[in-house]
Amino acid sequence: RESKLGGALEEALQKILTPKQSMDVLREVRACNARGRPYVAVFVGVNGVGKSTSLSKVCFWLKSQGLNVLLAACDTFRSGAVEQLKTHAARLDVPVYEKGYNKDAASIAMDAVKYAAGNGFDVVLVDTAGRMQDNEPLMRALAKLVSLNNPDLVLFVGEALVGNDSIDQVTKFNQALKETAYGSGEPRLIDGIMLTKFDTIDDKVGAAVSMVYSTGQPVIFVGVGQTYTDLKKLNVSNIVKLLLR
Repeated sequence: RESKLGGALEEALQKILTPKQSMDVLREVRACNARGRPYVAVFVGVNGVGKSTSLSKVCFWLKSQGLNVLLAACDTFRSGAVEQLKTHAARLDVPVYEKGYNKDAASIAMDAVKYAAGNGFDVVLVDTAGRMQDNEPLMRALAKLVSLNNPDLVLFVGEALVGNDSIDQVTKFNQALKETAYGSGEPRLIDGIMLTKFDTIDDKVGAAVSMVYSTGQPVIFVGVGQTYTDLKKLNVSNIVKLLLR
């Protein structure tokens, strides 16, 4: 009976963690490029979760697939954010499109995409300011950036460490994007999740299940360390095994 129950539980968890639509970023990048335009991903999340580092890991991975990547510095809010992105870019040997601070982030992203399209870039990775989901002016600015640029991917970067807080963050972030939507079209919400600090969590792996369950969106990447190579796809069977240990 116990093994039957275990089997049913394992199946249920597998189902939750397996996204309704699979997201193959590389395939989508190639499809965009075949249509003659760059693939655009916007990285969003609350303060201090390591968005710029996460973006840099994704950049390293895309470069290793032979793609030409442009970084767009759209965190025009936090002092030192542009310089931090430039430091990563120099190490990765990729260019940064930037216009400094206190500018309209949505316009910078739009200009970056135009620049990328005209200069043979395959991918644009957009760095945004970290913001708490209850900061209405900043959420409004983010909703504007996302609505005007209509990126291929809105990636929420969250910590695997924060337990139930992560669910609160991601659901409220989505809600805030909906409520502060710019223009009259359908609001753009989070398309996928990247979890950081996945090397240190062990029993807190439930955060991944909860976030996927509460948003219906897949965990696309997990950060498992401090270096650019420390990026993995979420391995559903491994997660389920960890949970059922």
